[in-house]
Amino acid sequence: MKVYIFACVHNAGRSQMASAFFNQFADPHLASARSAGTAPIAHVHPEVVRVMREEGVDLARVQPQKLTHELVDTASALITIGCGEDWPPVPGLKRIDWPIDDPRAKDIPTVRAIRDSIKQLVFDLVQAENLARKASIGSQPITMEVE
Repeated sequence: MKVYIFACVHNAGRSQMASAFFNQFADPHLASARSAGTAPIAHVHPEVVRVMREEGVDLARVQPQKLTHELVDTASALITIGCGEDWPPVPGLKRIDWPIDDPRAKDIPTVRAIRDSIKQLVFDLVQAENLARKASIGSQPITMEVE
């Protein structure tokens, strides 16, 4: 089982969204996602909670956590989202950095656009890594288009 870690600074927005989408798109027998932050805060940003509820995901009770060496040691890949320079390279660990704006204190349309960008990036990652869930009927992978 592969573990993908999504990390941002506060673990209160981008990494939470990415982790939630990854766990929706990926086959749970093949991979799972966790999220963490280099400087986590007490709760997920309210504007992120709101736009993720629109996607059927409730992040209101999720507790941000610290990105630690122990957590990274369990990972197959580390995807940093706006905090790549805050984490040293780890030999043998697949590393991806997505330069995405922090949604904190942004208006809802902007947070929705950030959410949709993250959703597409995560979908593309899951497809590229051949980790997609199979449709419940037949064997066609789930497809998605973000407008």
